Amino acid sequence: MTQQIILYPLLLQLLLAILLMFFWNKIKAQRVISMVGSAIHLVVSIVVFAYIWNNGTQTLQAGSWEAPFGITFIADTFAITMVLLTSIAGFAVSVFSAGSVISGRLKFGYFPIYHFLLLGLTGAFLTGDIFNLYVWFEIIIISSFVLITIGGEKAQLEGAVKYFTLNFLASMIFLTAIAVLYGLTGSLNMADLANKVAAVENRALVEITAILFLIGFGIKSALFPLYYWLPASYHTPPSAVSAIFGGLLTKVGVYALIRVFTLIFVEDVFLDQILLVLAIFTLFSGALGALVQNNIRKIFSYLIISHIGYMIIGLGMYTEVAIAGGVFYLIHDIMIKTNLFMVSGLIYRIKGSNSMRALGGFYANYPKLSLLIFIPLFSLIGIPPLSGFWPKISLITATFNSESYWSLAAIIFASFLTLVVIAKLWAEVFWKDAQEIPERPRFRYFHKVKNIKRVEMVVPIIFLSLVTLYIGFGAEHVQTLSARIASELMDSQQYIDAVLNNSQITE
Repeated sequence: MTQQIILYPLLLQLLLAILLMFFWNKIKAQRVISMVGSAIHLVVSIVVFAYIWNNGTQTLQAGSWEAPFGITFIADTFAITMVLLTSIAGFAVSVFSAGSVISGRLKFGYFPIYHFLLLGLTGAFLTGDIFNLYVWFEIIIISSFVLITIGGEKAQLEGAVKYFTLNFLASMIFLTAIAVLYGLTGSLNMADLANKVAAVENRALVEITAILFLIGFGIKSALFPLYYWLPASYHTPPSAVSAIFGGLLTKVGVYALIRVFTLIFVEDVFLDQILLVLAIFTLFSGALGALVQNNIRKIFSYLIISHIGYMIIGLGMYTEVAIAGGVFYLIHDIMIKTNLFMVSGLIYRIKGSNSMRALGGFYANYPKLSLLIFIPLFSLIGIPPLSGFWPKISLITATFNSESYWSLAAIIFASFLTLVVIAKLWAEVFWKDAQEIPERPRFRYFHKVKNIKRVEMVVPIIFLSLVTLYIGFGAEHVQTLSARIASELMDSQQYIDAVLNNSQITE
């Protein structure tokens, strides 16, 4: 194997997106190509992950230009883990899409755009260039905007306007921050920036630039108070789209925050304090927002916001234990949020509603499905030994080590609010008596059935539930992975040396 292996997941998504465009009106072929291609992508990602795990950080310089002058791709443990998680979630949602997205929407290019979205996500994780990170973000925004509007319903268009406006603003702030950073250092390579930013004498301007990055990435990751676009938009598209959005789109913003604030802007107490304060308010505001919602998908949207706080609180404390806890939570959360939005789609397919007032009796009528749904719901709370419990232990340990008792209180209180929200949802949807829901014309697309025959909707939920159980019951393996990522992030010199000293030139 050569170092070109790190581009295989990227090139495969590009190939799938292009191939699917040749089958624009052949819906059955699109479904098969997407599912088979996503399965191959998952296998390739596992192989590349194993290669990076055994051989360490790998870099590739495109176009025969040595770093820092050319385009750098780099796969360290953090980046390739995110690529692997993208492939897992992407495969699950591809299968779910085949069973849940109606043919009318698939004819508008759903699957090609879906794979362009996964291409953008993969590229964002693998790039070693700050401007190319912006370019990959734009691919993500354009693809997600198309997906969120497919179908053209009024709620979708309204949500899309809010989604695009705020994310476009974030991109403009991000681009401005890049311009200032380039003016300060004359470089766009992130490894090179790590050296040059540390040598800039005007520290006030460096801090202003860091805050611009924080605002830009904060909008994309739905940090307080920049999250209002998310609950206004994530519940509007088909559940398959919401699943990939909820699982991965905000997490690419979190990834960017962690990468930039552990590599380029480091050891700044002022910024760390800002991150801690924002994380605490994010935990509270998201959980309180979920508490007053009635729509299942809106509840999950607000819980996305709340639980972003766990990841950022680890970054704000800036210790190896804290960052390991934040990364562990990131791994757990991608699987859970993707699964929960697919669960909401399954409930809608069966019952014809996502309103808790209109639902009920799910456990009585579908006991096996209810037990399946129990796994992601209560993993979200962090009931031991499920997956959400272990990263919180790491974060709580970090708060004691750092004497960050406000952070400890926030973690405990947000966990309690999540427990209340999920207990309320379980009681309303699964335990109370069933409610009669009148049929409406648009439900002709969502056949309300007594027996679930569309296995494409159930299988991916089972798949991600098994992954979640592995994260919980095999927590020592995920903890080892998270600890290695945290160690590499805290020792940024490894990343810098891999790019600037050991780079391989490839045409």
